[in-house]
Amino acid sequence: MKSIIYSIVFILSIPCLVNAQYGFSATQDIECTEIKSQGSTGTCWSFATSSFLESELIRLGLDKYDISEMFIVREIYKDKARNYVLRQGKANFSQGSLSHDVIRILNKKGIMPETAYQGKLASQTRHDHSEMEAVLKGMLDGVLKQKKLSPRWMEAFEAVLDVYLGPCPETFKVDGTKFTPKEYADQLNLKAEEYVSITSFSHHPYYSKFILEIPDNYSNGSYYNVPLEDMMKVLDHAADKGYSIAWDGDVSEKGFSAKEGIAVLPKDPARKDLFSKPGEERKVNQESRQAMFESFATTDDHLMQVVGTAKDTKGNEYFKIKNSWGEISDYKGYLYMSRAYAEAKTVSVMVHKDAIPAEILSKLAL
Repeated sequence: MKSIIYSIVFILSIPCLVNAQYGFSATQDIECTEIKSQGSTGTCWSFATSSFLESELIRLGLDKYDISEMFIVREIYKDKARNYVLRQGKANFSQGSLSHDVIRILNKKGIMPETAYQGKLASQTRHDHSEMEAVLKGMLDGVLKQKKLSPRWMEAFEAVLDVYLGPCPETFKVDGTKFTPKEYADQLNLKAEEYVSITSFSHHPYYSKFILEIPDNYSNGSYYNVPLEDMMKVLDHAADKGYSIAWDGDVSEKGFSAKEGIAVLPKDPARKDLFSKPGEERKVNQESRQAMFESFATTDDHLMQVVGTAKDTKGNEYFKIKNSWGEISDYKGYLYMSRAYAEAKTVSVMVHKDAIPAEILSKLAL
């Protein structure tokens, strides 16, 4: 995710071009909340998964909710700090994380509405965690130099979070009713055990769980492993049945452009009309997908939300994606990802278990 942070400001400053020749027409729209911006932070995982949960609440027939991404981020910083110290610095401490971490915080700590905690100071107009991350990491490395730790270091860590993010309330009111974060989450009836992480890599057995070897998986979260064909069936079935998807993948390809609102896997990456009209794409199979992952051509860069499907003027199929870089591009913060790009560059997805086809559920013993 770090590679994304520094490009956001640059992307926002570039004028958008019209992709009229793609001529996208919706085949399925899944209701979601408004586009937000993660600013200069590596917190796409919280924005994407919070948006996913907001769509889940809509699907369940509840009102539109605005979840505080930064409450979750704050809790993950604390969790990462403890993990980093207990592992004596032999662990990842950065801004990145993953969808299952959001679900874990939902289950353990709860959630807050954005109105209760914005996670930035009154003088700030956008999120920026660059200095905060450096201060937190430096502090933890200093703590680890001590021969014996006192119990006060976490209190000091939280004080730094207060300085940069603002103090976090223990309780808050919504429509006159007082809640703790856990009480608020419980009354929304989102069940952590109903959300499933799925991936597709051949270096582990299919239809079993394994800990995905990516840097941001600091909590050693497990994923169900399925063949590529089945992973794409999950995406198709979920979108067709009106379930949104939390998507994690690589956005470093030449065919990915947030400012153009397009993500394609062109056979010829150098063609000049790449973002103005459809063209031939590379064929993807399990072997090529695996090779890209093991050579680091595919890396865990960014999380977004799948909120529908579409076709271009030639009938090619795409997933409609909600990003968290603000209302950029002619598509106002959304983009269209081709099937070939999804096949090659999806690292993992999270879905509600009811969004998984029955035959795959059975193979996974879910």
